[in-house]
Amino acid sequence: MRVAGLSFAATQTPSYDDSPSPEFLNPSWMASIPDAQLLSAVTMPGTHNTMALYGGVYAECQSWSLESQLHAGIRFLDIRVRHVNGNLTIHHGVSYQRAHFGHVLEGVANFLLRFPSETVLMRLKEEFSETNNIYGAVVDFLQRYGMWELVWHSRLVPTMGEARGKLIILQDFSGPDLGMRYGSLDIADDWKVPTLLDLKAKWQSIFDHLEAAPAGNSQQIFLTFSSGAGVFANPRAVAHYMNPQLYEYLQAKTDWNQRFGIICMDFPAAPMIQKIIDFQLMEISTRSLSKAPQKHGASTLQRILEGLRSG
Repeated sequence: MRVAGLSFAATQTPSYDDSPSPEFLNPSWMASIPDAQLLSAVTMPGTHNTMALYGGVYAECQSWSLESQLHAGIRFLDIRVRHVNGNLTIHHGVSYQRAHFGHVLEGVANFLLRFPSETVLMRLKEEFSETNNIYGAVVDFLQRYGMWELVWHSRLVPTMGEARGKLIILQDFSGPDLGMRYGSLDIADDWKVPTLLDLKAKWQSIFDHLEAAPAGNSQQIFLTFSSGAGVFANPRAVAHYMNPQLYEYLQAKTDWNQRFGIICMDFPAAPMIQKIIDFQLMEISTRSLSKAPQKHGASTLQRILEGLRSG
């Protein structure tokens, strides 16, 4: 549908949304995941180039603020920093995104303090600078913004209980360990889509990786990017094609007891985010209902919660 009153007639469908705000929010969906469950078993939504809200059609990948994304249920962030003399500004290529790394850390900290049941994964890499030496600046920002104690300081995949209230840095830069290494994930990121004629090949890459994820290494986090761009295919155009395909693919899945890992998107819509989250919640619900006492008159939600507490 077209949302009235928004500039450029912003589009808001079940799969694609380039309006300023999500249709609905889901800020604490991880609360129902058992503490013992490995994070690699969680299916979660993410955004590609999370902070890329400015710069025109070839630079913009999202339309929601970081706060809105987190409250909508996004749990994987793709953060790109330009390094100049110890400063870390947010960029997508040449396009400055009117923010610096401190703004991102403040947003994540505020969210985790308000919703301690959640965790945030952050892929962090250098962009539009080639110092290959951002480690010291990243540590400085983490300490300056009071985030050091909130960081998961291990290469190991945490359980959900260990991850709650934590920022998990997926380190895509050199230096000593700050958290997990981005390269340790099983990643499909075929982002080059030269023209709209290449969209089918891009979708095939997404499809193949999602199909492999449920039976893949359960100790490894899977990450699938549905985003892409090229000279004749800007991020919006690619998302307009990919997001409905992805939504239909997930909707057609009848076996909910499987994990897909992180699904990372441009311009995701709230119903799309919900559909991704539901795989995880349905998996938990199915197990919990088998354990829960069948009290007469108890709602499904009550039985699930009782099962989680007793399990």
